[in-house]
Amino acid sequence: MNAGALPSKQTKTQYSESEAAQELGVTVDELRVLIRNHIAKSDEDLTHIAIATFHPSDLLVLKILAGQASVPVSTGSGE
Repeated sequence: MNAGALPSKQTKTQYSESEAAQELGVTVDELRVLIRNHIAKSDEDLTHIAIATFHPSDLLVLKILAGQASVPVSTGSGE
């Protein structure tokens, strides 16, 4: 272990529906609407939302779909 390393926030690998909503800053109902509008292709897909687990990459996609992406875009020009 590197004694000079700063403590870092432990990254979760899976989120429940309520944890995902909290990370996105929305209610569970708003998360379900977001999934219904952009991800689910059928009513059957919607029945699995409450038992789904979400990965960090899922949250990134949902943030982008919700218009909440806060990651700066690099132009690669080095300026």
